[in-house]
Amino acid sequence: MKESPDTITVGRVEKYLDITKRARAKATPLVEPNSVEGQKLNTMLRMADDYASDARHFLEIGDLIRAFGAINYAHAWIDAGVKLCWLDGHGDDVLFTLP
Repeated sequence: MKESPDTITVGRVEKYLDITKRARAKATPLVEPNSVEGQKLNTMLRMADDYASDARHFLEIGDLIRAFGAINYAHAWIDAGVKLCWLDGHGDDVLFTLP
């Protein structure tokens, strides 16, 4: 049975957790770690990691709405790093909104 596009399910949250995990692993820094941009990027990636962790927690307790919201926030932080050219998305226009 096909999932409704307007329903949040465990499977849908798990799919986005996987997409975000792959994006986090693929994106590589383009800025020096100790530069101002590098420090900002570190903050952005820490936010992404924290939101991904929150999403897993919410999924574990069955709060699918918060899990879905948190994993989308996590991915947005990573995507913003690519869009700002602080992270290299390696031409992957599926995982990232490329500059």
